[in-house]
Parts: sequence; structure tokens; C-alpha cells
Amino acid sequence: MKEYLTIVLQFIIWSAYTLIEWLSAYDRIEYKIIMFVIFFYLAFVIGKSIVKSTKKTMILTALSLGGHFVLFIMLNSLQINF
Repeated sequence: MKEYLTIVLQFIIWSAYTLIEWLSAYDRIEYKIIMFVIFFYLAFVIGKSIVKSTKKTMILTALSLGGHFVLFIMLNSLQINF
């Protein structure tokens, strides 16, 4: 149950990251990289506080980031242009 909660919270974090990245479309790439590192650290710290294992937290963070990336790509490919 802790793993599921961690994945759900990290999906929320990655969704917030995607929204903020979309809102900052004209920012330089350096700022986007810094923002990604901050969100990754936030997701990792929240996951570690729930799971209490560094190895499990890294695996869950990688899974949630990968899942969010796949979902993001799939939804972008279905985008309908009017």
C-alpha cells in the first residue's frame, strides 16, 4: 500500500511539473533543467518519507517518471488540431 501511495503522489508531482513546464514555455533550457532536478528531488524525498527505503524509492521514482513520460507521449500523439 505504501508503494501505491508513493506512485500516486509522484504522478501528482510529475503532473504539476508538466503544467509548470507548459506555463514556462519561453524559459531557457537551463531553467527547465533546474526545475526538473527540483521536482525530481521533491518526488524522491516524498517517496523516501513514505517507503523508508532508498533503493525502493529510486525504483518507484523511476517507474512513476517513466509511466508519466509514456502517458504524456501517448496523449500528445492523440492531440487533435482544429
